[in-house]
Amino acid sequence: MDAYSWYQQLNKPFWAPPSWVFGPVWTFLYVIIAVSFGAVFYKTARRQLPRRIALPFVLNLIFNLAYTPIQFGLQNNILASADIILVLATLVWSFGLIWPRMRWVAYANIPYLVWVLIATVLQFSITILNF
Repeated sequence: MDAYSWYQQLNKPFWAPPSWVFGPVWTFLYVIIAVSFGAVFYKTARRQLPRRIALPFVLNLIFNLAYTPIQFGLQNNILASADIILVLATLVWSFGLIWPRMRWVAYANIPYLVWVLIATVLQFSITILNF
């Protein structure tokens, strides 16, 4: 079954956003991520920030990019739930490390944090409803 058909047939909570919302939201968020994470990586490469500060940002990108292949490629809600927790955890970790040095990065990523919180609750709801 293709990913779109598979996702459409899943039981979802009544408050789940319609499918067409995800593309524009992620486009907006990826611009924020590119600019803000890019600034962190640039300052890390220039040795203006310790490397340990970049670690949760790198991990967040890895877990974020892994989500779609897990959810829609493998069509595995349980693994997708585990992955979205890792996205959330590394995002919160990155906020904690960057706050004292580049607060604008944390502020810029508030929409990303809000969306990941929504996505986490949505993913767990879908997992439970389709178990």
